[in-house]
Amino acid sequence: MRSEPRVIVSLDFPTADEASLLVSMLDPVACRLKVGKELFTRCGPSIIEKFTGQGFDVFLDLKFHDIPNTVARACQAAAKLGVWMLDVHACGGRQMLEMAREALDKQSHQPLLIAVTVLTSMDEADMNEVGVPGTVSDQVLRLTSLARQCALDGVVCSAREVGMIRHAMGSEFKLVTPGIRPVDSTADDQRRISTPVQAIEAGSDYLVIGRPVTQASDPLKVLESINSEIESIEEAI
Repeated sequence: MRSEPRVIVSLDFPTADEASLLVSMLDPVACRLKVGKELFTRCGPSIIEKFTGQGFDVFLDLKFHDIPNTVARACQAAAKLGVWMLDVHACGGRQMLEMAREALDKQSHQPLLIAVTVLTSMDEADMNEVGVPGTVSDQVLRLTSLARQCALDGVVCSAREVGMIRHAMGSEFKLVTPGIRPVDSTADDQRRISTPVQAIEAGSDYLVIGRPVTQASDPLKVLESINSEIESIEEAI
């Protein structure tokens, strides 16, 4: 097992009990955890404190997008919870991104700050419908460049854009890839999806995986299988 887990298990549960039951079957050496809007809204900061207290790194996935001062304060609050990583929407603009960065730089604990580019549930038709012309790739690269200019640590992006972003941004920029599905899984509500092997080969640093792990009869076994697959690819690269 690599010293730094690359799999982030998405805790898409409506209650703390359900999330906690799943987490009790996992190992912080094998994965990190993602807490999103539903679970955080229902449970609040206590759910973060519980999981970090069990030794897990937590990605707080609230996708902050508001006026710059509000986002900066939200980032400060997240840092004080001890989260490992948090995200903001890149389309919030330069001032919002810069103030978020500055806010975290002042904290004793500094989580990774990453930006969401284009949601993996969206395709080009969806993007054009909300007034963004061009291709998904064009918008992803535009927002990624902005995030890099504002000194963010990385972006959330589809595996289909990872190669392009890695080439443009270099090896230190963190790429977090949702929409990961093992080859025998369904796509669910994701459109721009990828397998773990495809994502790692393309250059992803971290893979967000939900239902293939959380709905498995033996979540840890599935996770160990995915990690073994990742390790074999890392050795080959």
